[in-house]
Order: sequence, then structure tokens, then C-alpha cells
Amino acid sequence: MAKFSVFRYDPDNGAIPRFQDYELPDVKGMTVLEGLFYILEELDSTLAFRCSCREAVCGSCAMHINGKYTLACKTQISKLQQPVTVRPLAHLPIIKDLVVDLTQFWENYKAIKPYLIPAEKPPEKEYLQSPEQRKKLDPHIDCILCAACYGSCPVSNGDPNYLGPHALLKALRFVEDSRDGAKHERLAIVAKDIGVFRCHTIFNCQKVCPRDLDPTGAISKLKIKILVEKMPFLKFLDK
Repeated sequence: MAKFSVFRYDPDNGAIPRFQDYELPDVKGMTVLEGLFYILEELDSTLAFRCSCREAVCGSCAMHINGKYTLACKTQISKLQQPVTVRPLAHLPIIKDLVVDLTQFWENYKAIKPYLIPAEKPPEKEYLQSPEQRKKLDPHIDCILCAACYGSCPVSNGDPNYLGPHALLKALRFVEDSRDGAKHERLAIVAKDIGVFRCHTIFNCQKVCPRDLDPTGAISKLKIKILVEKMPFLKFLDK
């Protein structure tokens, strides 16, 4: 048997937060997400959690599992110590059980204007981009906005207005896009008090990213670009 200890909390019923224990069949290859579905369908229909694709693409099943922020759909029960302890993402209001309110997360993301802003009138057919220009986006473009980095970030815990590693990683993705014309505007946004210079370089976001991206490195690159904007003689730093 596999043993789960799952965080339970419903703000609407006035009960205090608690952990509830479950036992379920130890099926070879079962993921934590499949275990939660077993609990929901066979043991306790009141359990609430969020998921969608079940293939580590959508990012909606990010949770705190055995001390680490990760995706429930890609986490094998057989590789975890038991009981498997499942908590919701931190720093965000709890709607119910493992479901959190991501409003602040998305507001911070929206603040960096996560879309292309043309510098001039768009071409009739398409923007041309060289392989070298496109390759600069590779380290940033695969973010699935799962919020694991946000939940692990101690600065986000202390200041919800801090843009967060997810938004800052995406900001660099557009700053380095040759088709975008809002580089200076975005650098001004992330240079504010709630931006890159609030980062304490703890590396939590880098460790928990399910896509093996490097938000900490992206934040460092943005810091350099901001400094070069103010002091052009430092442009040798911006490679």
C-alpha cells in the first residue's frame, strides 16, 4: 500500500488546516497525480486539486511534494519516501485543499507585458529572424508558468508585489527577441523596486523548475542589461 498525507483546508467551513492520511494501492508506475485521483474517485470525493494535461506540459498540477515544489503528474510514487506528503503552493491564498488563488501570480506576469510589441508597422507576411537570433530565446521560451518557482521564492513570500522569477524570466525572453521593440520599456519595468534588484539569488527557482530553466540566471542577465542602459561603457558585460 502507498500512504499519502494530504493537506486539507476549506476556508468556507471554518475548520482549521490539517493533514489527512490515506492508503491506496501501490501500483507500478503510479504518479502522485494518479494517486490523488484515486483518493478523489475511490476514497474521498471532497478532495480538491488542480490539473489538466497530465503530461507535464500545462503546469497546473504544481504542488509541494515531500519537501519539493514539482509537478504531481511527473512524480513517481515509487521514488518517494512514504508517507507522500502533499501541500499546496506557498505564498498564495488557498481556495480549497491543494488549489490556490493565482491572481497575484498572473498580475505580476501581466506587468511585464508578455507579448511582442513591434517597433514599427508589422510586415505584410512575417518577421524574419535568423537561427542565431531565435537561439537566444531557447533558454527562456519553455516556461510553462506552473508557479513552482514562485512558490519556492522567499522574496515572493515577503512581498507579493515582487514580480517573481516567472515574470522576470519571461521579461528576458522578450527583451532578447529581435522582433520586439519594447526593450527599454521592459527594462524600466523590471528595474523598479519590485523587480530584479529585489532578487536575493537564493537559486530556489532554478532548483525546482520542471523544465530545467534558469530564472536566477535570467534575472542576472536583466541586471546587467539595466546597468548597461545606465552606463554604456559596461556593454562588454552584456554578451
